[in-house]
Amino acid sequence: MSLLDAVRLISLAAIWGGSFFLMRIAAPVLGPAFLMEGRVLFAAIFLLGLARYLKQTHELSKHWKHFLIMGVFNCALPWYLFGQAALKLTTGQLSILNALAPLCAFLIGWLIGTEKIVLKRSVGLLLGIVGVVVLFAKSDNEVGMVDIPSILMGVGASLSYGLATNYTKTVTGIAPLQNALGSLWMASLLLIPTLFLSPVRSEITVDAALATLLIGVLCSGIALLIYFKLVENLGAASALTVTFLIPVFGTLWGVLFLDEIIGLKALTGMAIIVSGTALVTGFNPKSLFNRC
Repeated sequence: MSLLDAVRLISLAAIWGGSFFLMRIAAPVLGPAFLMEGRVLFAAIFLLGLARYLKQTHELSKHWKHFLIMGVFNCALPWYLFGQAALKLTTGQLSILNALAPLCAFLIGWLIGTEKIVLKRSVGLLLGIVGVVVLFAKSDNEVGMVDIPSILMGVGASLSYGLATNYTKTVTGIAPLQNALGSLWMASLLLIPTLFLSPVRSEITVDAALATLLIGVLCSGIALLIYFKLVENLGAASALTVTFLIPVFGTLWGVLFLDEIIGLKALTGMAIIVSGTALVTGFNPKSLFNRC
């Protein structure tokens, strides 16, 4: 791996880990609906400007059914669920739940017959479940209740990503930029009805507005471009590595900027989930560096 690709990889993990930190800032103010509508709109406008600059057409009418499916399962639904969960869960917890996405993709693939379960993958799935239990299990010295609905929303978001992953395997011939642009514009339309169900929670602040802008342009628009470049240069290994690094950065940003506390239980849950993901996906770090 070249130095430039290494910088891209770490930057992408830091940016996507930061998306959960930004959700924690904006969601209590804007609510999940207005936050995510702002996210997809800012990202879509940014990518549309880029497409115009590159003289690419949007192809929305040609592939609208595909963009509808991707808009639901890869953008609107998971982002709304994570936005709702951000009202209760910490940045670290959100980013760790996001790491379940590859496990969910494999499980769905097994259910529809496109993936096969072997011993290693079975152990990985079991570890993923155990990791979630460890992450959210209450110890004797903790007070308050575990927010089960928020946990289920985070898991539901990862399941939605898993559905989108399996669906994309059946679709070819659509350029990455067009795929992202079409999905985002469709998601922006799909999220409009939620604005009437989840109003703004309090007076809009500069921090909340800036967080929404950053999560749209930086964490959704620019990050997708970095991701596509990594896939082009490194293949699937880059995507898997990003999945493992996101919880690390997500937890770090929460500790540094939101004074969130990361304890042994959270670190243990993170380690178990990441290990399970590695087993399920068959990830081998050596395959990444063999491309150097």
